[in-house]
Amino acid sequence: MMTETMNTNHINKQKLNSEVRMDDPGWKAKLKIPPKDTRIKTSDVTDTRGNEFEEFCLKRELLMGIFEKGWEKPSPIQEAAIPIALGGRDILARAKNGTGKTGAYSIPVLEQVDPTKDYIQALIIVPTRELALQTSQICIELAKHMEIRVMVTTGGTNLKDDIMRIYQKVQVIIATPGRILDLMDKDVANMSNCRILVLDEADKLLSQDFKGMLDHVILKLPRERQILLFSATFPISVKNFMEKHLRDPYEINLMEELTLKGVTQYYAFVQERQKVHCLNTLFSKLQINQSIIFCNSTQRVELLAKKITELGYCCYYIHAKMAQAHRNRVFHDFRSGLCRNLVCSDLFTRGIDVQAVNVVINFDFPKMAETYLHRIGRSGRFGHLGIAINLITYEDRFDLHRIEKELGTEIKPIPKVIDPALYVPNADSNSSKDGEEQGNVSK
Repeated sequence: MMTETMNTNHINKQKLNSEVRMDDPGWKAKLKIPPKDTRIKTSDVTDTRGNEFEEFCLKRELLMGIFEKGWEKPSPIQEAAIPIALGGRDILARAKNGTGKTGAYSIPVLEQVDPTKDYIQALIIVPTRELALQTSQICIELAKHMEIRVMVTTGGTNLKDDIMRIYQKVQVIIATPGRILDLMDKDVANMSNCRILVLDEADKLLSQDFKGMLDHVILKLPRERQILLFSATFPISVKNFMEKHLRDPYEINLMEELTLKGVTQYYAFVQERQKVHCLNTLFSKLQINQSIIFCNSTQRVELLAKKITELGYCCYYIHAKMAQAHRNRVFHDFRSGLCRNLVCSDLFTRGIDVQAVNVVINFDFPKMAETYLHRIGRSGRFGHLGIAINLITYEDRFDLHRIEKELGTEIKPIPKVIDPALYVPNADSNSSKDGEEQGNVSK
């Protein structure tokens, strides 16, 4: 997969403008809007004030991209963040994973970019390469009628290629911290006119993994700038950064509870040697659309993926020690639905959005509440339904109770029958006998 993609749809835009005139009152009816999503959604995304995207006074070309993306109405985080960001104010936003955070910052960023000016105007920093690729793709799709040039640059790819692409003049960059700093320090990425900085998954960006890189980035930006900071959790590192760099930030907190409403959580007590057998039972009984299975080490990821394949199930795996090109291919193919199951390390917990995932399994239970929160947030995306199943050994029992308490959530014992209505799109809770047999998991 290419390190980055440039959005240069001049011909397509001219063709579309001949079909959809900017002053045409019936413009919306002529868009290529995907089929309506009829799946059940929870109040995480439906509990809104009833605003429409048109009410934010966005450019017609941006609205076209929003609607052709299939986004019908703004989610609560989008309702709260978009108008404030458009006003130029710094934002500190806390919202759950999978509730529309990417749209909450990418829409105001794209609205404020001037396509006639050939310099970097906005920088979006994310903690992982996969999240950078995903975010850039969303920005490109939203901006496809706007003639805005979007670029993604991450570590693990050819630096010379990125240098050549920046010289072609880009206006929005999505990057991981190490690579964008490298480009800045080489005086390739000129940030003197970059007036918008977005930090997604800020708690991770400000962790020890990135050792003060963001302070270095901010030194390269102009004094008059806007910072949009999004984080599901609010550790002391985020608080310190906010007090140091944000100016009178508007605070948004949609985190009355930490876990997604649509994700039902279960645990099963097992011995270590029973885990693969238990997983096999889950695979045979659950109605899995796509599943993500988490292990606590890269070695266990590969071993488990091999075991699952030997059991006769299609299975990919991904972890941080793999070559970047291989990671990109696995990520792309899994998102495309080419394989039902993905085994991974915590590399894949941050912001990765695969709408088809309805089952998350913690083959190894995590030690940290924050890790658990991000893992189970891979199902139940954008208010849809999903289940999280935790395989708990005797040694895990104290971590289970502690994490349950820290997150203020309930992790229930796995029942004999898991109601398909809890995690299968459009399933009837009074399912057929066949459906009940499929949901019987505690044999």
